[in-house]
Amino acid sequence: MTIRGIVFDVDGTLADTEEAHRAAFNKTFAEAGLAWRWDAELYGKLLAVAGSKERLKFFISEYAKDFSPPADLDGFVRRLYDTKTRHYGAMVRTGQIPLRPGIQTLIEGAHRAGLKLAVATTTAPENVAALLEVWLGADWSRMFGAIGAGDMVPHKKPAPDVYLWVLDKLGLAAADCIVLEDSEVGLRASLAAGLRTFVTPSHYTRGQRFDGAAAVLEDLSDLPAFYRLSGLPLA
Repeated sequence: MTIRGIVFDVDGTLADTEEAHRAAFNKTFAEAGLAWRWDAELYGKLLAVAGSKERLKFFISEYAKDFSPPADLDGFVRRLYDTKTRHYGAMVRTGQIPLRPGIQTLIEGAHRAGLKLAVATTTAPENVAALLEVWLGADWSRMFGAIGAGDMVPHKKPAPDVYLWVLDKLGLAAADCIVLEDSEVGLRASLAAGLRTFVTPSHYTRGQRFDGAAAVLEDLSDLPAFYRLSGLPLA
């Protein structure tokens, strides 16, 4: 089997971003005059819901029992989400969120070798751009043949939609690619799309079930070992 493409999840996979997302949510709540605060334990539970807007709606429904939702709940959530994205982007652009071990070397090496690269995530496209521009430079997008992000597909992970969309954009079959994920939700999505998936658990996803993964690795510190394990045509 010849690997021709690599598809990356973002949050938790390219970088351990979730603490920054949690901080951005809490800044947003304070700015909006809301007496909400997501501690690490609660946020870990909320991460079972993919997508920030969906997570906010779930929190309002299940945890904010004393809150009276406005008539335009979607508009309210969208405004919170936009503010949260602004706070998160500011943290990313100041270099506060490094890429995980091996990620930058893998991306740059795979690009030089002519492999097709893509992103498949539930986060917003602007979050992807902010993170990768800091660490890969202003021309980062030239390295990627497809960026599947945010609301670009009808259903978010664990549905396979974003992975199927990315494969179509790359013009590759599932058998031609491998995926890097960090969560059970992401793994379920990639496996449903028929993709061989390697998992590098992040702070919030350690302890989740990764049945069906090709391998579960601490990180990509030992890239030569990962190349041999995955079959990537890289030295």
